[in-house]
Amino acid sequence: MAYKQRCIACKKNMVLITFYTQRPVCLQCEMKDISDPITNQKWKKFFDIDTTLYEKNSFLRSIKRNYLRQGTLTQKQKETFLKVVKQQRL
Repeated sequence: MAYKQRCIACKKNMVLITFYTQRPVCLQCEMKDISDPITNQKWKKFFDIDTTLYEKNSFLRSIKRNYLRQGTLTQKQKETFLKVVKQQRL
């Protein structure tokens, strides 16, 4: 069962919740969350993709958020990120 809930960050926008463990965060707040600058040139180039891809795909936003929190990614995360980016560009 899907329902709408207010965003926990801005408390203004409504978010469609489709699973009970999903965090209710709107797209605008998520995009602000992942917009922090990346100083490492290698990772900066890795995450330098079109903004619309981040807006369309919550998985890509999740991977970038994980990098910003932890400072690194696993090899599997890197491979899957590149695979999804390639699929989205087609």
